[in-house]
Amino acid sequence: MFDLSAPPEGFVENPFPHYDRLLREAPVLPQPDGSVLICRHADLNAIYRDTTLYISDKKLAFAPRFGPGSALFEHHTTSLVFNDPPLHTRVRRIMTSALTPKALARMEPGLIATVDHLLEELGPTPDLIDDYASCIPVQIIGNLLDVPMEERGPLRDWSLAILGALEPTLSSAELDAGHTAVREFKAYLQDLVARRRASPGDPETDVLTRLIAGDEGGQLTEIELIQNCIFILNAGHETTTNLIGSALALLHDHPDQKARLLAEPALIGPCIEEVLRFRSPNQFGNRETTSPVSLGGVEIAAGSNLHLCIGAANRDPEVFDHPTEFDIARKPNRHLAFAGGPHVCVGLTLARMEGKIALERFLNRYPTYEIGDGRKGGGRIRFHGYAALPARLR
Repeated sequence: MFDLSAPPEGFVENPFPHYDRLLREAPVLPQPDGSVLICRHADLNAIYRDTTLYISDKKLAFAPRFGPGSALFEHHTTSLVFNDPPLHTRVRRIMTSALTPKALARMEPGLIATVDHLLEELGPTPDLIDDYASCIPVQIIGNLLDVPMEERGPLRDWSLAILGALEPTLSSAELDAGHTAVREFKAYLQDLVARRRASPGDPETDVLTRLIAGDEGGQLTEIELIQNCIFILNAGHETTTNLIGSALALLHDHPDQKARLLAEPALIGPCIEEVLRFRSPNQFGNRETTSPVSLGGVEIAAGSNLHLCIGAANRDPEVFDHPTEFDIARKPNRHLAFAGGPHVCVGLTLARMEGKIALERFLNRYPTYEIGDGRKGGGRIRFHGYAALPARLR
């Protein structure tokens, strides 16, 4: 019926009608390769919260995909998202301690200044991805790790290549690009870490200094440190770019909702939540079963790879009224865009703040913007967004 490794024509650009059909007809669907596609909100919610039966460790799945000991294998089996305790607990605790409400409050003026500077630099016909949406997370996460401004140029391309390796199918060129990006990123960070060890920053504001120092649980190994720095720089980049770009596109495409937001600025928070639900920047998560399970009447063997379809779960009519409608005032909105359970996105508050400020200040300056011809989808299955969004500003 549906094979994620060979999706039907048009799926990458617009997967949502296919999700609706899967929810109706096959919300738990075995795949030809032995994995299982899971679409229902309730199933994803339960899986995210059970770290005994469903694990994040992907060493067995990634060994044949990337090659044992390869650059991509080392990265994706060491980073936070594909690990379980104790490594996950240690790294997450350090990251969380650096993203407290107090720390985020200190970051907000710098975020506003970054956004305002980008807005001032926009010409009359910008690409809202290249010239705006993609620039914001690179600067904010670069600030978190105190990456020198003049050294941030390669970060976006490295991130896109490494995350692109998580797509369901890969060409040899994409695989090579991912390995090269990890190697280059790793070499750069080894040098940055050496400089930071020699001249530590303020651990209250510099996450890299905090990661180097560790906490009461001890210090990270060099590989754990480097690979989780790559993870931090990657995790908030493409997803936040997609959030901002999709918000601008959706409001343009739904002028009634844009007019409502302009008339009721207090809806900016709920608007961001609805963008996260309606066009989830990350469409898929993964888990592996440790024992046989039964979901939706389907028997699933131990050691099975589960594709958790966030994009479908966020359209589940059992949870959302009129799920195919874009409603910026939707309440409640129990979307799973940030996953859930112990692996809920550690940077969710920062991502929301970036999205809110980027959208709010753009609309204040350019309320009559138009998206022109030539918009281009991101071309990804796992990460959904735009590669190009040409606009006219008036």
